[in-house]
Amino acid sequence: MSETKKSGIDYWKQIVVVMSLGWVAIWIYRTVLTPIYPEIQASLDNVSNAEIGAIASFYFFAYCSMQNPCGILVDKFGQKIMLMAGFTLFIIGTLCIAKANGLAMIYTGSLMAGGGCASFFSSAYSLSSANVPQARRALANAIINSGSAIGMGIGLIGSSILVKNMSMAWQNVLYIVAAILVIMLCVFTLVIRGKAKSDSAQAEKQTQTVTEDEKRAPLFSGLLCSVYFLYFCTCYGYYLIVTWLPSYLQTERGFDGGAIGLASALVAVVGVPGALFFSHLSDKFRNSKVKVILGLEIVAAAMLAFTVLSPNTTMLMVSLTLYGLLGKMAVDPILISFVSE
Repeated sequence: MSETKKSGIDYWKQIVVVMSLGWVAIWIYRTVLTPIYPEIQASLDNVSNAEIGAIASFYFFAYCSMQNPCGILVDKFGQKIMLMAGFTLFIIGTLCIAKANGLAMIYTGSLMAGGGCASFFSSAYSLSSANVPQARRALANAIINSGSAIGMGIGLIGSSILVKNMSMAWQNVLYIVAAILVIMLCVFTLVIRGKAKSDSAQAEKQTQTVTEDEKRAPLFSGLLCSVYFLYFCTCYGYYLIVTWLPSYLQTERGFDGGAIGLASALVAVVGVPGALFFSHLSDKFRNSKVKVILGLEIVAAAMLAFTVLSPNTTMLMVSLTLYGLLGKMAVDPILISFVSE
C-alpha cells in the first residue's frame, strides 16, 4: 500500500469520506427531479408521461453504457483525472437541463450527466480496494455507499419542499445541484492523489504478467456471471423504487407535497444502519458472505412484492422500511468486498 497519511489523517479514511460525499452529490441529482416531474411536464406544455419518464432513461442509458469504457480509462489515466473529467461533464449536463427550453435539450443534458457519473463508480471502489485495509473493506464500502442514501433523502425531500411547498422554479433546483457538483469537483482536485509514474509502470508490468490464478478465474467465469446477474437484479429493484415510488405514492396512494419526498426517502434513511450492520457482520464472518447476500436478497424481493400488495398505508410503510433496511444498501458493500477478495 502507498503512503497512508496526509495532513495527519489516514489517506484511506479521507478516501472513504470523499467518496461517500461523491455519492451524496450524485444521488441528489438522481432523485431531485423525480418528485417534481408534474411541474416539469407542465412547463413543457404538458408532454406525455412517457416522454417525461425518458429523462431518467437517457441518464441511466449513458451511465450504464459508459461503465466499462470508464473502468478502462481509470486503469490507464488514474482515478483523479477521470473523476475531474467526469464531474466536469456532469456539471455541464446539469446546467443544460436547468437552461433547457425543450425536451431535446433535457435529454442531451441527461446523457451528459449519465456519462459523467459513470467515471465515479470504478474510481470510488478501485480507490477503496487499493487503499482500505482488507479487514475494514466491507465496512468502508458501506460508509461510502451510505452517501447514496443520504443524497437520495436530500434530493427527494429537498425538491418536494422547495418546488411543491415553497413554489421554487424547478430550474433553480438544478442550479443548486450544479453548485454542489462544483464543490465536489474542488474536493476531488484537492484530496485525491494523482497517478504516479511508478504506479503506472508497475500497473503495466502487472498487466503483462498474467498469473495462473487469473487464468483459472476469468472475467466471465460462472461465479462472476452469477454475481453480475444478481447485482443487475438488485440495482433494477432499487432504481425502480427510486424512479417509480414518488409517482406511485402521489397517484395511487394519495400522498402530496413534502409527504411524497419524506415517504420515498424512508427507503434511503433506514438503509444506512442496515448497510453498516451487515457490512460489519460480513467483516466479522468473512466465510459467510454468500449466505448473508442470498438471505438479504430473498427478503428484499419479498418486501418489494409486499410494497405493491399492501392493503393500507401502514403496511406500505413497513414494507418500504424493511426493504430499505435489507435491500441494495445492505447488499452492496458485502458484494463489492466479496468480488474484490
